[in-house]
Amino acid sequence: MLIHAPHLINCPRYDPRAARLRLRTGVLKTQAMIALDLPDEAATAALAARIAALAQPGDVIALRGELGAGKTAFARAFIRARGGDGPVPSPTFTLAQLYELPAGPVWHFDFYRLKRPEEAWELGIEEAFPDGVALIEWPERAEAVLPADRLEITLSQGPAANSRRAEIAGGPGWAARLTALAEGRGS
Repeated sequence: MLIHAPHLINCPRYDPRAARLRLRTGVLKTQAMIALDLPDEAATAALAARIAALAQPGDVIALRGELGAGKTAFARAFIRARGGDGPVPSPTFTLAQLYELPAGPVWHFDFYRLKRPEEAWELGIEEAFPDGVALIEWPERAEAVLPADRLEITLSQGPAANSRRAEIAGGPGWAARLTALAEGRGS
């Protein structure tokens, strides 16, 4: 299902090839897809806050995009929206950061430096999946260890200097929540 919300998104013609996620168990067709134009970092932070309000324990949110696309800025805003008030550094060098928050733990992973997908287990990724929310930058580096039912957010440069484009695709567990997001509910 492609969600159309003219008041919220600018969504091009649906391309089914873009709405597939490559997974260790094959290709999963997403249940919902949204495309958003984000005019500035504040809009990216607002989107992160809305998704943070919809996130539940056990959710995995994969953040894709080139260097400088806004993945860490999104994660920082997500963590702040869930109650984080301390420093939120990029996990580029530590590879994993755990935030024990009032709304539940949030794990922030950066897989950029991983050489093999199995290295994700050494970071304690299995501890994040059952009870916390996992934000994963560079998920393509360890896609084989990620659950099939996850949220994928691809950030790219928008038409203006500080703007971004977000393409959001979710598995079955995210279909209703993405509908709520597109309709302006859930935050």
